[in-house]
Amino acid sequence: MNKKTIRDVDVQGKRVLVRVDFNVPLKEGEVSDDTRIEAALPTIRHLLDDGAAVVLMSHLGRPKGQVVEDLRLDPVAERLSTLLGQPVRKLDDCVGASVEEAVQAMESGDVVLLENTRFHAGEKANDPDFAAQLATLAQVYVNDAFGAAHRAHASTEGVAQAIRKKGGPAVAGLLVEKELQLLAKAVENPEHPFMAILGGAKVSGKISVIESLLERCDRVLIGGGMANTFFKAMGFEVGDSLVEDDVIDTAKSLLDRSAGKLVLPVDVVIADAFDNDAQAKVVAPNEVPSGWRILDIGPKTISTFESALRGAKTVTWNGPLGVFEMPTFAVGTFDVARLLAELEATTIIGGGESAAAVQQVGLADQMTHVSTGGGASLQFLEGKTLPGVAALDER
Repeated sequence: MNKKTIRDVDVQGKRVLVRVDFNVPLKEGEVSDDTRIEAALPTIRHLLDDGAAVVLMSHLGRPKGQVVEDLRLDPVAERLSTLLGQPVRKLDDCVGASVEEAVQAMESGDVVLLENTRFHAGEKANDPDFAAQLATLAQVYVNDAFGAAHRAHASTEGVAQAIRKKGGPAVAGLLVEKELQLLAKAVENPEHPFMAILGGAKVSGKISVIESLLERCDRVLIGGGMANTFFKAMGFEVGDSLVEDDVIDTAKSLLDRSAGKLVLPVDVVIADAFDNDAQAKVVAPNEVPSGWRILDIGPKTISTFESALRGAKTVTWNGPLGVFEMPTFAVGTFDVARLLAELEATTIIGGGESAAAVQQVGLADQMTHVSTGGGASLQFLEGKTLPGVAALDER
């Protein structure tokens, strides 16, 4: 990685503005999964140990530029305080006179969490004035939010430019550094055989990713709802399954150009309703009756995937292979997670629902790397520049 990190800058006695990804699930007013908060701890502790006052900022949910009480970051501050073992002061806004006053009063070793950046429309619009207001809060900017690095927002891209205009550094945190190093291995110099597993609901958002992976991978295994569109492109009737009719021709083209690298399910689990308790059975992909829908990959497909993955040296996985939120249709996703855990290979889980799946099945520690950014990791695998990374200082 050719970007400067927090190891390259002096933060002693300085206020450091850190973009973290605390977009965590809340349940009954409490954080229900603190994985992303824990992922930011090494950077926060490093800065505190080096004598900084740490100002944290994050988005949460999709408030669409408005204040939404249920999306305030108070529960996050409470959990972070417990994990850090020290008080974390939560402010009621992320810009403005009261925020500037509170931040100016900070001393080395203090930690403050700003309010949800997306309460301001200027965040997603990457408004220069909003970014400049954020930049007034610190002398150093750190991006440690890999999960938001593919967004050119005020708190990821704009503020880096604004800090630099003030003469301050804009650098990567330890989490972003780790993510880029490990993902770069899969993009730039993967050890072969190199396999990719892609799932999720839609093909449309992953067409260019598939094209990119087909050029570099030995096999690309397809599951989840996106497989249905490929089945339709092959002329199969798939009942009431989710299909993207507008990309069927694209799916045909990918099949024609794949040179046999695309591996599709050979059997599927279907149900007569989108319900965990629906009647379910296993059929071939071309045997889906009207009124039924594909909700998971079948046991023969698990065996097919196992054979394809055998001997792999690098595997990247992004997207669930069935409706894994329903236990009845989580079997395929969880079985593939178990297959990866048994491989003697570099295994990179591309964030999002794939990361949630390996966490649920208790196998995250057996993967080489579980990314904190689904969308960002996909764009990186595609070879695209991540705005939140591009804006940081070069070494």
